[in-house]
Amino acid sequence: MTIVQIKVKPNARIRRLERAADGTFVAHIKATPVDGKANAELIELVARCFGRRKGAVSIKSGASMRTKLVKIESS
Repeated sequence: MTIVQIKVKPNARIRRLERAADGTFVAHIKATPVDGKANAELIELVARCFGRRKGAVSIKSGASMRTKLVKIESS
């Protein structure tokens, strides 16, 4: 199991996940933060970038905040 800190930037033109200089991640997602759409897109993006299925990725804390702790289960 891995836990990463991710700062989410919604309403981006391009979906991408990049590593910041301090070791955290920045997620640029297209969805708006309404009705959990941004969180769902974040889970999908993290799963794809880490080579995991969506069910192995969950938001541990910060579901309603821009900075989140995301748990990634190992295979």
